[in-house]
Amino acid sequence: MFSNPDLLKFIFGRLTLESFPYHEPILVVTFCAVVLGGIAVLGLITYMKWWAPLWNDWITSIDHKKIGIMYIILAIVMLLRGFADAIMMRIQQAIAFNGNEGYLNPHHYDQVFTAHGVIMIFFVAMPFVTGFMNYVVPLQIGARDVSFPFLNNFSFWMTTAGAIIIMISLFVGEFARTGWLAYPPLSGADYSPGVGVDYYIWGLQVAGVGTTLSGINLIATIVKMRAPGMSFMKMPVFTWTSLCTNILIVASFPILTATLALLSLDRYAGTNFFTNDLGGNPMMYVNLIWIWGHPEVYILVLPAFGIFSEVVATFSGKRLFGYASMVYATCVIMVLSYLVWLHHFFTMGSGASVNAFFGITTMIISIPTGAKIFNWLFTIYRGRVRYDVPMLWTIGFMITFVIGGMTGVMLAVPPADFVLHNSLFLIAHFHNVIIGGVLFGLLAGVNYWFPKAFGYKLDPFWGKMSFWFWFVGFYFAFMPLYVLGLMGVTRRVSQFEDPSLQIWFIIAAVGAGMIAIGIASFIIQLVVSYFKREELKDETGDPWNGRTLEWSTSSPPPEYNFAFTPIVYDHDGWYDMKNRGHARKLEGYKPIHMPKNTGTGVILSGLSVALAFGLIWYMWWLAALSFIAIVAVSIAHTFNYKRDYYIPAEAVEAEETRRTELLAKQV
Repeated sequence: MFSNPDLLKFIFGRLTLESFPYHEPILVVTFCAVVLGGIAVLGLITYMKWWAPLWNDWITSIDHKKIGIMYIILAIVMLLRGFADAIMMRIQQAIAFNGNEGYLNPHHYDQVFTAHGVIMIFFVAMPFVTGFMNYVVPLQIGARDVSFPFLNNFSFWMTTAGAIIIMISLFVGEFARTGWLAYPPLSGADYSPGVGVDYYIWGLQVAGVGTTLSGINLIATIVKMRAPGMSFMKMPVFTWTSLCTNILIVASFPILTATLALLSLDRYAGTNFFTNDLGGNPMMYVNLIWIWGHPEVYILVLPAFGIFSEVVATFSGKRLFGYASMVYATCVIMVLSYLVWLHHFFTMGSGASVNAFFGITTMIISIPTGAKIFNWLFTIYRGRVRYDVPMLWTIGFMITFVIGGMTGVMLAVPPADFVLHNSLFLIAHFHNVIIGGVLFGLLAGVNYWFPKAFGYKLDPFWGKMSFWFWFVGFYFAFMPLYVLGLMGVTRRVSQFEDPSLQIWFIIAAVGAGMIAIGIASFIIQLVVSYFKREELKDETGDPWNGRTLEWSTSSPPPEYNFAFTPIVYDHDGWYDMKNRGHARKLEGYKPIHMPKNTGTGVILSGLSVALAFGLIWYMWWLAALSFIAIVAVSIAHTFNYKRDYYIPAEAVEAEETRRTELLAKQV
């Protein structure tokens, strides 16, 4: 039927032995380390007999709390990969002077900086943010779970599938060499004929399905499942920022999906949406990708703003200053984030009028952001401030983020942007707001809500070590880039001729090393805290004396969250309940209806990875079979009616009695 070469091509598509980078020593060593690490982990799980609880209690779980924790674990794992890329870039730039080409050739270096951007935005920041929203929002609004529990599980596993696709590119084929937004014509078939851009497209498309569905789920949860009495203006600020974030997700991620679909048609079907000829226009891609891309910045930072609002109020011992103005500022940012996208390409020839409009809107969006900073400062003013680890991250954020905001306003001025565009100044600004804003917020959130999730605090010594190495390391790593940018040094360059620049890159590399110690300190903090968990327990269930409703449950919360739906009178729900003296209702327990776990989400996730792999390598048979299997599994899941069970009233009463006794100590 087939000649031998035709049969091999049919089975393996573009995949050949040359697709495996065995000639790259760095990748070979990395592959060996990953394999050995994987064997060690699998051996430990088998030895400890964890397979059954791992499958039954976690992988198939539709409990929003466990799914939120898994999102955060995914983010931490991908942080290690993304930061490894950052360290590689910093070392390369520090040594590649005076004819020394360094240890990364340009082909490999281009993949590294592209993978770094993609992983840090899509598979570190996004899962981290989504994990917190998943865990905290239902608890803050008095709900037992999200609106669509199975969809929540499916969303997580689709995000994980996207991360797996990106990670496969490290060892099979290569990743894109286009930059993290994959501008055409460089990302077109003529200039990138290999599989790198295809890994990029399908990794983001698969993960984007999970992100979009998660956004829909959380909007429905916040709008329809709030406890009695919790009007919109009584919602905690973190829930408000989560609502605005998910509105942005639902409005913007379909744009990314459509844009990547058009790019894939250009590559697979020979269409000309983004080509330089035959009616195409690469600038249409740039507009579309940034219409998604700038709201994405606020998708990341708004939940961090919500975390800081919770932390500042708790550790200042005061009601948050200017609650209404914080809510309005969040909504204004949500709307204005759609009116600033063109400031990313002022230099592309749009004209003075268009540039002026987007420059002005960019400056305007700094006003509600600045209002939030003042609200946090006024909350701290005359408060009983406790400098625990979450508060340290918050103070570090306020200092660092203001600097990033000021440089952002500079870049909002088109004439200044013409000078600084595409320079290392831009890289320093971007990391200034994403690390100083998003990542500091997420690490504050980990330290703040960890006792809620696991029943014990994180070790404060290693938490402070992590903070100070992150904080000081950030300034060493990125302040030199501001200087280099002002000197005219462009980004995405792996080798330099001017020896006077080297000292700045060496300082930046030292800063990256300090951040690495900060990350290591965070991992040590998690491990040390686990072994000291009895010492770090807080029996009241609320070690920080938090103010919002999630602290009214035990730590960790039971599967059903609330035996009785709380009645809310104030946006500081838990603080209000304690003062009113009606923190617990102790009679009338009923069985609680709960949905059962399901493995459909992880199965669909695995099939999606197979579908993407088939499309990337032109294994059309694999793509077709995977697609048919996805449809079949989805249809079969709809016939699975018997997914519900009840927690007996006696079990609920016993748990609530224990919890009431613990909380009585604090009340």
